[in-house]
Amino acid sequence: MSAEQMDELLSLLGPELTRQSTNYRAAIEPKQRLAVALRYLASVDSLISLAFSYRLGCTTVTNSVHMVYAAIEKMMMERFLPRPTEDTWKEVAQCFWEKLNFPNCLGAIDGKHIVIQAPPLSGSQYFNYKKTFSIVLMGLVDADYRFRVIQVGDFGRTNYGGTYAGSDLGKGMETKTLHVPTSTSLPDAAHLGEMPFVMVGDAAFPLKPYLMRPYPGKNLTYQKRIFNYRLSRARMVVENAFGILAARWRIFHRRINLHPKNVDTLVVAGCILHNFLLAPSENQSLLDEEEQQGIHMAPVRNMGGNRPSREACDVREAFCTFFNSPEGSVTWQDRMV
Repeated sequence: MSAEQMDELLSLLGPELTRQSTNYRAAIEPKQRLAVALRYLASVDSLISLAFSYRLGCTTVTNSVHMVYAAIEKMMMERFLPRPTEDTWKEVAQCFWEKLNFPNCLGAIDGKHIVIQAPPLSGSQYFNYKKTFSIVLMGLVDADYRFRVIQVGDFGRTNYGGTYAGSDLGKGMETKTLHVPTSTSLPDAAHLGEMPFVMVGDAAFPLKPYLMRPYPGKNLTYQKRIFNYRLSRARMVVENAFGILAARWRIFHRRINLHPKNVDTLVVAGCILHNFLLAPSENQSLLDEEEQQGIHMAPVRNMGGNRPSREACDVREAFCTFFNSPEGSVTWQDRMV
C-alpha cells in the first residue's frame, strides 16, 4: 500500500475512528488504529504481539481492530463492493468476452474456507471436511479479479447444498431479483438464438440455466473437452482473486482467533480492501508469490445438487456448440485438450 493510498483510506475512515480525548488520557489517533488493523490483516502477528509492538494495551488493540473493520464495511462497501445493477452485469459480461472469450458471463464463482479457532460450545457446526473449524467465503469475481458479490459467514460444515442455495446470490438468481439482464444473442452466432447470461463455476456447483459447470466424467467427446477448457479458463479468475487476497492479507493463511461474528466483518473488510487496492501491475507478482508459498485456502465442496434441469442442460449444450463453431472458437483451444 502506497502512502497516497494510506492517506486516502484514512480520509475515508478517519471520522469513524476518531474518539474524544479526556482529562485522564489522550485518545488513540485514527492513523494508529488503522495501522494496527492493517498490520493484523497483513501479518501473522497475534493481537498480543501487536500490543507489544505498538506499545498499546491488548484491549485497545482488540477494540481498534474491530473498530477499523466495521468502519471499512460501513464507509467503503457502497463504493468498492456495491450491489450490482443491470449496467454493471453488462460491463462484466463484456469484459469476460474481451479478455477470456466467454460470452454472456456474469462472473466466476467459488467458495473457500476461512479457518478459525473453534468457538466455545459450537459443537460441530464449524467443523469441515479438512478437519478444521471454519466459516465459508463465497465470491463472484469479474475478469479483472474484482469481487462483485460475496457471501460470508456460513458454517464450515454446511457445504452440501446449503451454502449456495441459502446465499443471497443463489436466492437472487432463482427469484430474478438481482437485476440480471435478459438473454441476448451470442456474438456472430445468431443461429443459436437468444442465450441467457450465466455464471461459471467448478464441479462443486449445481448446473442451472444461469450457472455453468463442467461436463463430468473422463471419457468425454472432443467438443465437451473444448467446453470444459473454455469454462475452466474463465473460471480461473476467481481462484486467482482468492490467491491475491491471501497473498496480500496473510491472516488468511492461518487460524483466526476471533469470535465468528468478528471474523465475518474481518473477511468483508479484506474483500473491500482487495477491491480498493487492486492494481493490474501488481496482480502477477502477488500470484507468483502465492504459488511459491504453496499454501492455499481450502475449497468448499459440493455446493448444490447434481440433478440439472433439461433447460440447464440445453443451455450448456448451446455454449458447447458455440465454442466449437467457427464464430466462437479460439485458435489455441485445439492444443489445450
